[in-house]
Amino acid sequence: MKTNPIKRTKFSQALAALLILGAGIAVGMGASAPAFADDDPWKDIHRNVFESREVIENDGVVELEAPYRAEDAAVVPLTMRFPASAGEVKRLTLIIDKNPAPVAATFVFGEAAGKGDRMISTRVRVDTYSNIRAIAETADGKLHMATKFVKASGGCSAAASKDADEALANLGKMQIRTFPDVHAKDRSTPQREAQVMIRHPNFTGMQMDQVTRQYTPMKIVQEMDVTRDGERIFKMEGGISISENPNFRFTFAPGSEDAIEVTATDSDGKVFTASSAGKAS
Repeated sequence: MKTNPIKRTKFSQALAALLILGAGIAVGMGASAPAFADDDPWKDIHRNVFESREVIENDGVVELEAPYRAEDAAVVPLTMRFPASAGEVKRLTLIIDKNPAPVAATFVFGEAAGKGDRMISTRVRVDTYSNIRAIAETADGKLHMATKFVKASGGCSAAASKDADEALANLGKMQIRTFPDVHAKDRSTPQREAQVMIRHPNFTGMQMDQVTRQYTPMKIVQEMDVTRDGERIFKMEGGISISENPNFRFTFAPGSEDAIEVTATDSDGKVFTASSAGKAS
């Protein structure tokens, strides 16, 4: 299998360390066995991702919405909210404690993310009953965390909803939607909403082809850069925990045209681009 080397960013280094840490599990068995022998892997994850930095819990800077019991472990909806009172949120790290690669994604926010009430949502795979954590870094360098426990299992090894040939034939096709102003609490900083959907199987490397009985090689959307009128809303670095056909809904600050542009790169180095029609969409 031909693969391109993953960029050695701090995120990918942490991801590699966590993959090694979880290597004791029987990958791809489709079981609900946790990724770590320890029932509470957060201490090790904290050290690998954030080193010795303090993480402040449940102070209202970030709010996390997640189902207590997921209907589908391969498509678990998550919504993260940041009230305007939280100030500038620079980065969000999404962690699923007991997934084989616990760092599901990081989001780095730009000026076009806005300063009002903000939101970003996506869908993830959950491999076994686990805490899910949203850790926000504010402009002062402090880390703030919200945690939800989710009952789900088998999401990382669940078969793709469509056959591989069809999924690859539609690879990278995107749909972008924009919505009217959000009814924010603080109308002095209005926000709009947009949604980006990309067709991509996001194979985890743990899914078995039912015909060949071989594991499908990992193939994921590794990076996504989303801008409004050329200014960054957020840049995402993703792992295997983002669901098939990645879907992101988010707020952004209105601009002159409100045209949303997206550039996505997968782990094979393929680049996909799309843009919305701006205010007319």
